[in-house]
Amino acid sequence: MTQKNVQKFDVAIIGGGIIGSSVAYHILKASPGTSVCVIEPDSTYEFASALRSSGGCRVQFTGAENIEMSLYSIERIKNFEHEMESKGRPAPVDWVEGGYLFVVEPEHVAAIERNVRKQQEHGCVVELLDAAALKNRFPSINSDDLGVGAYTPHDGWCDPNGLLWGYRRKAVELGAVYIKDKFVDAVVDVHKAQTAILESGLRIDAEAFVNAGGAWSGLIAEKFGMHLPIVPMRRFEHYFTPATPMERLPYVKDLSRLAFRSEGEGFSGGLVNGAEPRGFNFEVDHDYWEQVVWPAVAHRFPALEAAKCHRTWSGLYEVNELDGNAVIGRWNSKLPNLYTVAGFSGHGMMHAPAAGRAIAELLIQGSYQSLDLTRLGYERVEANVPYAEEGIL
Repeated sequence: MTQKNVQKFDVAIIGGGIIGSSVAYHILKASPGTSVCVIEPDSTYEFASALRSSGGCRVQFTGAENIEMSLYSIERIKNFEHEMESKGRPAPVDWVEGGYLFVVEPEHVAAIERNVRKQQEHGCVVELLDAAALKNRFPSINSDDLGVGAYTPHDGWCDPNGLLWGYRRKAVELGAVYIKDKFVDAVVDVHKAQTAILESGLRIDAEAFVNAGGAWSGLIAEKFGMHLPIVPMRRFEHYFTPATPMERLPYVKDLSRLAFRSEGEGFSGGLVNGAEPRGFNFEVDHDYWEQVVWPAVAHRFPALEAAKCHRTWSGLYEVNELDGNAVIGRWNSKLPNLYTVAGFSGHGMMHAPAAGRAIAELLIQGSYQSLDLTRLGYERVEANVPYAEEGIL
């Protein structure tokens, strides 16, 4: 093996999307002398999951870790344009504080009230609106079959593309080296990951490796001998407009996994099919809007009965089949220098700032300093003990 085919770094991050770029930025911000490479095969990010999402950010979770990650991340995203300025160039992400609205039928009122109390215990601003209050606040809604809605006015959405490139540019400015190549294999010994082998033949030796491969993270983990139950699942986003003007809406979600928000003159969103076959499928089913999504939005907002769908696109959720929660931490029982930050199951973009900070703290200081994410560690996967969200996903 010639020396030119081997490069050495302190940290090698596999996956250069929003999560991987956030990790790179936070490592270099905390430890400027660290040498960091980010392995990313597609510098256009054509199939990056976050860039095919609607950019939502919300505190409406039940797990303490998810709530706190959201609170931190939303604050960072709100200030991202200025905090992540690179070489005098702002990093706009077009933050919209449009709010989130979770709606449930009467039989689920007690559960959502319980969830709201958890969120309020963490300092979240959450309003509970009964059916009459929902109708008064959002005149177009059909609240006849609803029991209550939980409204978080300080939640919102942003431009995922701006977030990704903001992190990437800043990471590069701080010294990160992005390698346009594909990870294909790993070399490990009994207690340590040693080398990442790339498609070009390049070998990356590092003291630490970070699996930030999103929907591909399960396949990446396999190469290190690690079982990670994270798989890709196709979901659709649609852009549609009403036939007649109606009020702007927050990000509306319900228990059927209908989720959409205002976007320009219309709305952006969809309805996740949890039974969708797993796999790397980007084909668009143009009947899905008419057969599944349109009936759901028209029922909840009758003004959308004559809605027109202008565009449908597909993306991937990186689904953690164990419990739908992210896996964040070291593989302490086997390869302690292999870190995982993946499996967000649709929440990766909104938690990227907090997740990147967490991995940086764990890697540089050996333990979490700001927010204890121990319960999201790989140990629960090894023990097959789910730590699941109780709220609407």
